[in-house]
Amino acid sequence: MENDLIKAKKMNLQKLRDLNINPYPYKFEITDYAKAINEEFCDLKNEEKAKAVSMAGRVMAKRSFGAIAFMKVRDATAEIQFFLRKGDTKQEALDLLSLVDVGDFVGVKGVVYKTLKGQLSILVDDLEVLSKSILPLPEKFHGLQDIEIRQRKRYLDLIMNPEVKETFILRTKIISAWREFLDSKGFLEVEIPVLQPTYGGANAQPFITKSNAWKSNFYLSVSPELYLKRLLVGGFDKVYTVCKNFRNEDVDKTHNPEFTMSEFYSAYSDLENIMKLTEDMIEFVATKVLGTTQIEYQGVQINLKAPWKRLKMIDALNAKANIDAEKMTLEELLELAKKENVEIDADMKKKGLVIAELFEHFCESELIQPTFVIDYPKETTPLCKLHRNNSELIERTEAYINGGEICNGYSELNDPILQREFFQEQKEQGKAKGEQHPKDDDFLESIGYGMPPAGGMGLGIDRLVMFLTNSATIRDVILFPQMRPEKK
Repeated sequence: MENDLIKAKKMNLQKLRDLNINPYPYKFEITDYAKAINEEFCDLKNEEKAKAVSMAGRVMAKRSFGAIAFMKVRDATAEIQFFLRKGDTKQEALDLLSLVDVGDFVGVKGVVYKTLKGQLSILVDDLEVLSKSILPLPEKFHGLQDIEIRQRKRYLDLIMNPEVKETFILRTKIISAWREFLDSKGFLEVEIPVLQPTYGGANAQPFITKSNAWKSNFYLSVSPELYLKRLLVGGFDKVYTVCKNFRNEDVDKTHNPEFTMSEFYSAYSDLENIMKLTEDMIEFVATKVLGTTQIEYQGVQINLKAPWKRLKMIDALNAKANIDAEKMTLEELLELAKKENVEIDADMKKKGLVIAELFEHFCESELIQPTFVIDYPKETTPLCKLHRNNSELIERTEAYINGGEICNGYSELNDPILQREFFQEQKEQGKAKGEQHPKDDDFLESIGYGMPPAGGMGLGIDRLVMFLTNSATIRDVILFPQMRPEKK
């Protein structure tokens, strides 16, 4: 059932049509925007006029006092006041004003003017309705504070909370700077398929879809890794992608089923090269977008300037838990995990995996300043080279900021025989956890033709944007996050 406000807005819509006024015209010529006007003419004297302009935007408030009227209007850049006054504004525009509601888009022609009370405005000569709204906007301080509504109806969030728009403008700038840095280092941006016959590159549950043409299942990409490595086999030296990945898993403040990441691979490089590239890149992006590497995230001061700290996983765990994990048996580590209420699958009898879980429990939250954790147990991934000085470890890193992982990188495994063995181990490991990890035979065949030594890194773009915009959750930096379906 329609409320009175909706009925009134629809009545005004009909009145416009009765006057043969199109409430949804096709275009409007704009010459100026609010932000530039506010900056250029902030020193205008009271009752002084400046240049003629043509502007448009959404009406956020309206007041009429007989011979004068005011509209607060927001365009794509900022808010500004439209001032209508008998004698300066055409009578047709003054007559039209009664049919304009809050929420409508309007266009005006007029001059920049500062009122007697010192309010920078546009003194309107002519007024045109550009789009008639028929639904009322939420009341700012009561109707749109619900986080669920704001994220589900992002268009209303952007209208009522304009500071949200700044976050997404920064997001675009961050991704542009990211690309600028990699392009300047000779990397080529490429695309990988989103629909894949076999998923891989990460321990993750996929979304499954069906091809009508091929009458078989396909999977939404969980990672671009295996396709980018195929390109190294094919002769590209430096490649990267900024892409969507999809993981059919839990949702929390740092996880969304659909998310954006960047992976980049450099032939003839190793993990150390890639770590330096990564820290230099994030320093570049922060400086380019924010003008500084010193940021505040949720009340914590963080310095992104390179070089970042390097920390061996085993050293961090031993120091924090006051143990010597290398000398401890699997049973002793499992007993410690039980004591600390760290859930370890009883079937996962791998010392390295238990060490990684204990590290996560004891140490991750302590890594506030940017830190590369290095020297991971070999059981933690099948895609990484063995450590050149210790065959129980791999040349892997995860970087942490404010207690959360932001990226994951390797000296990439390019031994096709060893890779096949590791894939089989991962498959058995997945079975113990009730997961399925398919073996990508085409990828194994590709590296059988020879893949150059390489370093690679995958970084969560959404998480980087969270840090650089001081956003508390991943949903705050994704325009349209996945939401639980509404009950009708």
